[in-house]
This record gives sequence, C-alpha cells and structure tokens, in this order.
Amino acid sequence: MLALLFLFFPAIGSAGTDKIVIIPASGAISPGMADFIEKGIKKAINEGASCVVIAMDTPGGLAESMRRIVMAIYASRVPVVVYVSPSGARAASAGVMITMAADIAAMAPGTNIGAAHPVGPGGKEIDETMSKKITNDMVAHIKSIAEKRGRNVKWAEKAVRESVSITETEALQQNVIDIIARDMDDLIHQLNGRKVDDKGTLELENASRKILKESLRTKILKTISDPNIAYILMMIGLAGLYFELSHPGAILPGVVGGIAIILAFFAFQTLPVNYAGMLLILLAVIFFIMEMKITSFGMLSVAGVTSLVLGSVMLFEENGSGHSLSWQVIIPTVILISLFFIGVAGLVFRAQVSRPRTGAEGLIGKIGIVKNDLNPQGRIQIHGELWKAASRQPLSEGARVRVTGIEGLVMMVEPVVDEG
Repeated sequence: MLALLFLFFPAIGSAGTDKIVIIPASGAISPGMADFIEKGIKKAINEGASCVVIAMDTPGGLAESMRRIVMAIYASRVPVVVYVSPSGARAASAGVMITMAADIAAMAPGTNIGAAHPVGPGGKEIDETMSKKITNDMVAHIKSIAEKRGRNVKWAEKAVRESVSITETEALQQNVIDIIARDMDDLIHQLNGRKVDDKGTLELENASRKILKESLRTKILKTISDPNIAYILMMIGLAGLYFELSHPGAILPGVVGGIAIILAFFAFQTLPVNYAGMLLILLAVIFFIMEMKITSFGMLSVAGVTSLVLGSVMLFEENGSGHSLSWQVIIPTVILISLFFIGVAGLVFRAQVSRPRTGAEGLIGKIGIVKNDLNPQGRIQIHGELWKAASRQPLSEGARVRVTGIEGLVMMVEPVVDEG
C-alpha cells in the first residue's frame, strides 16, 4: 500500500501543475485591475499552475497601480507571460512597464506598444518642474525593468521621454518583446519548452486553461476607484446623511447616503487620500449645520463653501499618477452640494423661527366658542374640537373667546370684544 501511494503521488503532483491561468486585463490600469491581477497571480501560485498569462489591452493608467502589478510579477514563483492581444490592442503608457516586466513578453499581430510619457489627470500636461521629476522617476523605473529582463534599455527610455510607439514586428526586432503569436493557441505552442530564468522550463503540451473572471468586488472596485467617482460618492453620502439628520424619518436620503459613503470609503482604501482635505470637507458640513443654529448673516455658509472647495482640491495627493480630481467635476459638484446644504439649512431655520401651525401651540391666538360656562373652568369649541378651558372672568355659553396660552391640557382664554 505504501509503495502504491508513492507511485501515485508524483502523478497527482504533476497533474496539478499542468494548468495555465489566464488573466484578462482590458481597460485602464487602476487599483481594481491591480487587485485583480495580484489575486490572480497568487491563485496561480497556490494551485501550482505552470504559468500565468496576462492578456492585456490597455491605454495606460495610474502609476501606483502599475507598480503594484510589476511587483506582483517580480514576486511570482510561477512564470508570468504578458500577451498584448487581440489584434488592434495596445500596451500604452503604464502598460509598457507591465509588458516589459513579464518573464516573457508577447504581442499579437496588429498591436502596438509605447507612448509611456507621464501625464496628469485627464491626459493634461503637468507643470514643468513636476513633469521633470516624474519623468526622471519613470525613466529610472523602466530602465531597471528593461535591465532586469534583458530588454532594450534605450528604447524603454525613449518610450518615456519621447513617447515613441512601435508595432509588434518592430518590438520583436528591437528586443522589446520575445514572441509574436497569432492567438492563444499559437502563444502556448511557442511557450512550450521555453526556459525561464530561475523558474524552470515550461511544459505546456497538455496543459489545461483556466480563465479567471472578475469578482463582484473587483468590478465594483474598478468602477469606483476613479478619484472623481469616489469624490462624488462621498458628496452624495454626506448630503444624504445631513438631510436625514436635519429631517429625521425621511429614511431614503439616509439609506442612499449611508450606502454612498461606505462605497466612497471602500474606494479611498486604494487611493492616496490626503486627510487634511477630508477634514476640511467635514468642517464644511459642520459650518452648514451651524448655519441652522446661529444667525451669522451667511458668513458660516461662505466659510462652508470655502472649506468645501479647499478640501476637494486637497482630497487626493497629486503625484503625477492621475490621483487627483478634475475641475470639471469639482466645480459643478461643489456648487450643487453647497446649494443643497444651504437650502436645507434655510428650511430648518425657517421652520424654527416660524409660528407653529399645528398641534396645541398652533391654537394660540385662535377664536373659539364657549360650550359650557367658564366659572372659572368649562369647555370651549375650537376647530371642531372640545377643549377644557379656564378664564379669569366668568363667561357664559355662546361667548366668543381667544386662546392666550396652554397649561397642560387646559387652554387659557380671554373674551373677544366685538368692535362697533
């Protein structure tokens, strides 16, 4: 029995390694994508896969997310292949670094790679001093990647400094990639038997394929990890909670606000949040709440709007990787949220200073008819209701009286003197 166990054990072990894990990576490089790729590589390692293939098509994205993916590739015990596909796909900007960091870089016919010069949010240019610092940092990073993988260092530097872009044929000729493959079948055929430094030889002849799918968490994270969306979610959350606190029982604003602010904080865990900006935004909400309680002739509202603008600008640390808000989002959002806060504060203030129209307090000053003699107590009819009433002087049935106050459930009244 022990002999049979040892005979079958190697077969079981080798079966677990005959697997190729394919990670689709289409779209902008974001915290959500970085999270998806990191978990995919870890899953491949845990399952003892033969290799990981990242099928990439990206216009670029956030530098910090790119660095996370590069670090995950470096740390992988399983060979990692980046395959720019299908035809028409590209590996631009941050995608260049990821492709060159792979153990094996491959491209499909009709694809291109390059244009890695760093830009600001929305593709805008960065100011000269900051641009020089960020560019030099990116150049050093991509050169270290190219040197580690034995690729074309000079072209890598040009891709960052001059935004050069090349086709798959040129990339193969200039030692930027290792393989041109028509499709996944052709790629696996060319990978089979290829030796990877420090990771052995790929044996993929009978390997099965496992395509990873994005979880619901990853899909949500990819959607909301954009700083602009995270910011709008936070504003909606604060507005909803503010409305619920100022008008208890509305329910819906509180529910929507709670969900929105939880999603915003979920996104903030992947973004470089500046807590000074967060505190300024919370201070703005406090100023708007104080406007309801204190007569400041609008000064607290002005302070709230100012604090909201400054907090919005400072909310995300700008480091040239795209982690900042767009003015096209900040300006309309600040205007709408400020008008909302000021409007709600105005309604609450007006309700506080206005005369009650309902309940017992709303009956003060109203005219009623004596139904039972007041001597000094009796009953009066007012608004079709019978109330206990008391008067300082006797009043007979049918007399008209005016309510001057309420003590418990007894109305204090005085006679109405008819003019003329």
